[in-house]
Amino acid sequence: MDTGSVADGSSFLSLFSALSYGIASMAMVFINKAILMQYSHSMTLLTFQQLATALLIHFGRRTGYTKAKGVDIPTAKRLLPVSLFYNANVAFALASLKGVNIPMYIAIKRLTPLAVLIAGFFSGKGKPTTQVTLSVILTAVGVIVAAIGDFSFDLPGYTMALTSVFFQTMYLVLVEKSGAEEGLSSIEIMFYNSFLSLPFLLFLIIATGEFPNSLALLLEKSNSFSFLFILVLSLVMGIALNYTMFLCTIVNSALTTTIVGVLKGVGSTTLGFVLLGGVQVHGLNVTGLVINTAGGVWYSYAKYRQKRIKAVKVMSDLESHRK
Repeated sequence: MDTGSVADGSSFLSLFSALSYGIASMAMVFINKAILMQYSHSMTLLTFQQLATALLIHFGRRTGYTKAKGVDIPTAKRLLPVSLFYNANVAFALASLKGVNIPMYIAIKRLTPLAVLIAGFFSGKGKPTTQVTLSVILTAVGVIVAAIGDFSFDLPGYTMALTSVFFQTMYLVLVEKSGAEEGLSSIEIMFYNSFLSLPFLLFLIIATGEFPNSLALLLEKSNSFSFLFILVLSLVMGIALNYTMFLCTIVNSALTTTIVGVLKGVGSTTLGFVLLGGVQVHGLNVTGLVINTAGGVWYSYAKYRQKRIKAVKVMSDLESHRK
């Protein structure tokens, strides 16, 4: 095989992984919103998604369709805190979708870079560039303006979404500091994440009283084909989203995954005004969302430019050492 065909294959995989993640991520927001409009037990839904993921990978490993390794106790201990933060992020995000419309949900989730910067400041990380700082401030201003103009303002929903931002920040910081996911394939990360989360999620749905009410509602709605279709679709897309996210990060980079997420958010915000309802259009709300989106795109550009400058500097240093 010649070098050109290898490069073409690598480029195709990079593009495919990024597009797959963007499509899966955009679709998942609307699918989760649709299922939660009929089935409000978000913790139980997340438990089903994680159980389906763990079982699929387990059977794939037993039948030889995947080369993922079995559970290793030292690795499981290392990944346990990461898994808890990740699932807390998803659980609160799902809960927030019950009361927050999709454009506002996406706007609030864009506060994650600001939270990461604040966490980095207190943990002694280097000072961010001016462009990065200004872009995350613009994003935050956009959320405030949009919230003021949000006629469907739901305090519990906003609280859940902001709590989700906190846990997502803790997850990102923990992964970066510990390197807990190093040396694992995307499927192995998915398996450990699902496997470790199940005892925690089962405890929560019992402690919060979701179970057995959630099971009773599920049996009650089991005669509805449309409900079962959306439920199965949410389970399948939950697996697809996790796989494409980890694949995009491994094949490309965490930065590429972040940029794809921001671009996905632009499309989801636009579609969120016309799909599934729940959005009362107001000039102030739209203005805030535009500011928030602009801040998100600016942040992605600033981080991309920062990485390019760093790469050029490394190449320059290597060249100077060779002389």
